Amino acid sequence: MYFPKSLVSRYLQCGVLFCLLTCCAAFNYANGLVIYTEDWPPVSFQSNGRPDGLAVEVAEAIEKHLGINIPVQVVPWARGYKAVQEEPDVLLFTVGRSEERERLMTLVGPVAVSRTVLYTRKGNAARVLAMGEGIYKLSVGAYRGSIFADTARKKGFLAIDQAATPQITAKMLMMGRFDLWSEGSVVVPSVLKEIGYSADDVEKVMVLDSLELYFAFSPRTSAATVKQWEDGLRWLKKEGIFQKIYQKWLPNDAPPPEVNRIGLVPQ
Repeated sequence: MYFPKSLVSRYLQCGVLFCLLTCCAAFNYANGLVIYTEDWPPVSFQSNGRPDGLAVEVAEAIEKHLGINIPVQVVPWARGYKAVQEEPDVLLFTVGRSEERERLMTLVGPVAVSRTVLYTRKGNAARVLAMGEGIYKLSVGAYRGSIFADTARKKGFLAIDQAATPQITAKMLMMGRFDLWSEGSVVVPSVLKEIGYSADDVEKVMVLDSLELYFAFSPRTSAATVKQWEDGLRWLKKEGIFQKIYQKWLPNDAPPPEVNRIGLVPQ
């Protein structure tokens, strides 16, 4: 069958254009989303120049399943939390679930479950508990902008002393700058180890709250992107991959089996 050269040329041009548009669409998807996490071991942290930790492994497994490769950036919590509220196409993890945050962003998870616990230096718990209602006048350390600071405040503690990172906060506790430290139970051993202490150097005073930790998407992230990550997390849990990652990092804790999408409805 004979095809005019002009027609063949047109088909070739259309084919090349289609391939270019397809590649550009994939490129734009892969590079449109910015992923932030924080230094909060063992959930997420920087190790030998690359991100690592429970939630990082989960995110990378989802990306592999989706066939994308978006770098995870470890940034200060305040920077990531500001970006997920103000910028389009931002994924921040892990974010503790709260009513306030459900109004600000779309949450997919849980990725992990922790408890918000008040700690004090070893040998100090009996003294602070004996203060009765006076305990609420003691200064509580927590890292800036965290749900752990918010929870302590909501539970009635009047003086919240905030530092830039969990590690600085823990160091300030051990130096006697304050008597109480509000933090997530899953990270306390790792944070203390980073600053040269162990979990045996602190005592639990009281549990303030149970805390589910989520992937958080900014309000102007597309519904298609959120759904892909939600479906990816559901697939990981169905195939048992999530459970293996969880047990690697938190061998004494039970991985959360469900997948929920809560908060803002993505557009």
